[in-house]
Amino acid sequence: MARRITLRRVLRGATAALAVLALAAVSPGVAHAGPAAEPPPTGPPPAPVSASSDGQSGARLPDGWRLTGKGEGKELVWTSSDPVPMGDARVEFYSGDRLLGRPVAARDGRSFRLPLRGARLGPVRQLKVLAAGRRLDEAGSGGTSRTPRPDPAVRPGAPLPANPVDPGVPGRYRAVTGSYTLKSVRLPGFPEPVEMKADVVGPADAPGKRPLALFLHGRHYTCYGPGGEQEMNWPCASGLKPVPSHQGYQRTQRLLASQGYVTVSIAANGINGQDHLVEDGGAQARSSLVRLHLARWADWAGKRSSAPAVVRAVAPADPSRVLLVGHSRGGEGVDRAALDSLYRPPAAQDGHRGPVRWKIRGNVLIGPTLFSQNPAPDVPSVTILPGCDGDVSDLQGELYVDGTRGVSRGTALHGAVYMVGANHNFFNSEWTPGQSKAPSVDDFSSDTPDPVCSKGARTRLTAPRQQAAGATYIAAAARLFVAGDDRVRPLLDGSGRRAPSADPARVLTHAVGAHRTQALLPGASTEVEGGRVCAQVAPDDPKACLPPDTSGGSPHFASWEFAPEPGRDAVAMRWSRAGAPVRVSPARPVSLAGAKDLALRIIVPPNTTGTRFDVSLVDAAGRRAELGGVGVDGLPGSDLTASYWGREVRVPLSSAAREKLDLKRVKTVELTPRTRSGRAWLMDAWGWRPGTPTVRAAELPRVDVGRLAVKEGDSGARTYRVPVTVSGKGSGKVRFFVPDVETGEVAHRTLTVRPGDRVDVPVEVRGDTRYGYDTGHDALIKAVRGAVVGSYRGGVLALNDDPAPKVTLEPVADRVTEGKALTWRMTLSEPVDVDMLATLSFEPVDGGPELTTLDVDPEWLANELGMDPRPERALSKMLVRGQGLFVSVPAGETTADVGIPTLKDEMSEPEESLKARLYVYDPGWRPQPGPVVTGTVRDAS
Repeated sequence: MARRITLRRVLRGATAALAVLALAAVSPGVAHAGPAAEPPPTGPPPAPVSASSDGQSGARLPDGWRLTGKGEGKELVWTSSDPVPMGDARVEFYSGDRLLGRPVAARDGRSFRLPLRGARLGPVRQLKVLAAGRRLDEAGSGGTSRTPRPDPAVRPGAPLPANPVDPGVPGRYRAVTGSYTLKSVRLPGFPEPVEMKADVVGPADAPGKRPLALFLHGRHYTCYGPGGEQEMNWPCASGLKPVPSHQGYQRTQRLLASQGYVTVSIAANGINGQDHLVEDGGAQARSSLVRLHLARWADWAGKRSSAPAVVRAVAPADPSRVLLVGHSRGGEGVDRAALDSLYRPPAAQDGHRGPVRWKIRGNVLIGPTLFSQNPAPDVPSVTILPGCDGDVSDLQGELYVDGTRGVSRGTALHGAVYMVGANHNFFNSEWTPGQSKAPSVDDFSSDTPDPVCSKGARTRLTAPRQQAAGATYIAAAARLFVAGDDRVRPLLDGSGRRAPSADPARVLTHAVGAHRTQALLPGASTEVEGGRVCAQVAPDDPKACLPPDTSGGSPHFASWEFAPEPGRDAVAMRWSRAGAPVRVSPARPVSLAGAKDLALRIIVPPNTTGTRFDVSLVDAAGRRAELGGVGVDGLPGSDLTASYWGREVRVPLSSAAREKLDLKRVKTVELTPRTRSGRAWLMDAWGWRPGTPTVRAAELPRVDVGRLAVKEGDSGARTYRVPVTVSGKGSGKVRFFVPDVETGEVAHRTLTVRPGDRVDVPVEVRGDTRYGYDTGHDALIKAVRGAVVGSYRGGVLALNDDPAPKVTLEPVADRVTEGKALTWRMTLSEPVDVDMLATLSFEPVDGGPELTTLDVDPEWLANELGMDPRPERALSKMLVRGQGLFVSVPAGETTADVGIPTLKDEMSEPEESLKARLYVYDPGWRPQPGPVVTGTVRDAS
């Protein structure tokens, strides 16, 4: 029953800047950063241990890796020598190219643990750690990570034709700027209040009520100091200032204000500093914060006299015309806010419980996360995918497009804007070196020069050019979704037009929804001749779309919580001669009546050019019509980019084709390669016609998974039901995923849900009488059809109800002659099911000479504490408060020794002393003060 954790070197008080999805410790497989109260002390790296439990007798884990615990509680742990930098992406463990899972993070930003739960570890020399597509572990280099190739990337093609309307051109209105600060708010799961602070930029002289655009920044470090300090806490410590991330979109705000929009960019440091405490990484909290601000704007629309001065200084805002813009985790936050505005979340989860007095017309999502992979299907969206994103490098924001297919009515346009050469941070000037007040970085970095994304590469955008392009496409979305100007739609929907204001950025688009009707969505029932249905997320599986040795990745194939994952497929095509057709047939004939064109999204390998297909249709009666040819070029790409991206191509449904075919009963889409050899993947096909329909959200059931906490008990097994709430209206289908705690296997099933129905997801909890950690039995869901999902992760948390053993620290050798080791023994009163972790933290002695850094073995000092002996200082003063030596009693054992090797010298010295306190970690990884010991070193001369 117990969960097992371990820790190697932990730094108390360090800047825990985690590049992880920081979820609660009850969420195995997902990274977690714990609360900042009592940060853990430091300890030395333990020796590598045998992996014989994985069937590799004698195999030793690489440096930095460790296996802990026993049985169902076995965990794989990796510890970095330095804190992992702060960002929005998650840390992932791999064996070769097979995803093992997403680990839980320690508070120190260095240690990460993954419950194995019976999963196969694989060859230990192939273990590796990735985050944002970058290798984090220096040890374990026997893995199969790929070195970026220095081959030059393909040059971008000729510029696309200019769109007749350019939304990047400033308007005629004069902009007014200012800010407001309201009383902080408390949000569920967050112990500290969250700020209600925003910068406003709006038109001073625009007539009537004006549409409102709200910006939400992403997960960046929260506090900085005059010496370059960076911290991820809230509130900021004395002497530190909040990072003004919300001020980073003023270029776009000024452009929109000149065009008549009231804009507000809200601060969310209070969420960033605490989102590790909640299971969804802060998505619901960000939604609450957005809607709390919108509620205030709704108040001020009715009573402007009550508004802050800056709100009264700009034109009145119209809450019925709202555009939300979210960057990184802010993208997931505004998408959840749009969903929550249509389908109310459970009250216990929500920080805003008032009426919805606004209407969200559309979302713009910039390099967003989508950990839930459950986007709002009935709110139009545009997702900007930065081709050189060094944070959310898998470009999982593509799922805001792909994840909406078939879920609801499909009338909302969901477009993706792939911006070649853009990175993650530069869309926000406060995250951009040379522009920001606080320290900032270019998030794309590589030890090897990258042909696409390194500074100076011909495809890489400078910060000003990237910001100009971002502002232009955000303005395009505002003009289409809020102002209803269909003339800008070709910039966003795959029509192949460009906005000159964004030049020289190379911007490509594709879309689903709007006036499209589904012609082909590959799945298990799809019949394919000349190719094969492939699984988008299936590492080490011959059915996978991309082979394991593929250079680079695909935004369409971004993994979720589990692999393989059913329900996500494409059609893989490979040919060695021209003219061999690939025929793809859905389970039933489809209707393309009324469509103007057939639109296809086709992926070809990066850096390839000139791939061509002839496209034909066959109806249910066997009649065939050739529609024409299409050409597809690959994107500029490297090993470090996600450039396997679907290019949208269209062929007209000509009058001749309409005469030959029954377009109401189309059976087969046929692609015939006209190039000599190549590879390609068909994502989907649609009947397309121009225009942007009015979107009316469907009345759908909303599903939220909760978490039930129960005591594990002393014996036997008990069955509990995962709490699942179904609200809203109608019925729909969702797919549940339930991983087995003992075997690691994931069961999945598709269920029909209706409001008020009981959704039966049972889990079994086994009791015992030995101390262990709380164990999470998880359940996750995805919307399939006719339903939406809010809280996608939950389950049953089995709480350890057995007392911790008594811990003592007794001397083995606490009075030694110099050259010998001071040694103490940590003893448990009884064996337990988890590794018992502790640190020995140095404290000032009560009097007399104190042991210094020159009195101990310098190699030990460097290896165990990462410190140099010079300048000489007392051991209690050489580290920040709370650092110390790590000690661990392995599961099932009762003792472990910790020692300090001293040096023998030729000097005559008095006796020197050392004082230390043992801190023992509780199940929440909080160090609890324990016994104090002293040691004495005598002169050897």
